[in-house]
Amino acid sequence: MSDQIKDERAPDENEAAEAASETNDGSVDGDYEALVRLLKENEDLKDRALRAAAEMENLRRRTARELQDARAYSAANFARDMLSVSDNLRRALDAIPAEAKAAGDAGFKTLIEGVEMTERAMLAALERHGVRKLQPEGEKFDPNFHQAMFEVNNPDVPANTVVQVVQPGYSIGERVLRPAMVGVAKGGPKHAANEAPPEPGPVNEQAEKDA
Repeated sequence: MSDQIKDERAPDENEAAEAASETNDGSVDGDYEALVRLLKENEDLKDRALRAAAEMENLRRRTARELQDARAYSAANFARDMLSVSDNLRRALDAIPAEAKAAGDAGFKTLIEGVEMTERAMLAALERHGVRKLQPEGEKFDPNFHQAMFEVNNPDVPANTVVQVVQPGYSIGERVLRPAMVGVAKGGPKHAANEAPPEPGPVNEQAEKDA
């Protein structure tokens, strides 16, 4: 009797085992699909995070560059206006006749020295704010910093060399406030192709001492 009951139950137990096996297989497949989905979502999130970090870094650099430019060039308009004052001081000095300077009048000599000191002090103040005077005589002509007013036949120097400065120029940082008005040589040999491009004129050391 017990053997017969056992035999009758055996098919049910087999079916249950098979069902359990299929359930386990389905669970494994579901877990794998979930894992793949989570890995993909993780990659997407990582990619978004990297893109966001890159955008923030670009924004930081751009903001830092804009702040640096703002600090460097904030005085540009004011400095440009002050150039006319400096020009007038120089014109006043150049207008003094040589015989008047040689006369040796004490009061007149003091006046001249005062104007010269004022000019140097102004140039020193401009230099402290990044403004540099351009005196490019002897340098290769650079249209970014120089304005050619005339040409001079001179076969002894390379063509496009600045041989005369009619009016000095000024730059602030890498920008030109006013180009130097110059005379340029022609008729001479060409500049070497590998010659380094000219840079803005040297700092006025005397102006620094007077500051």
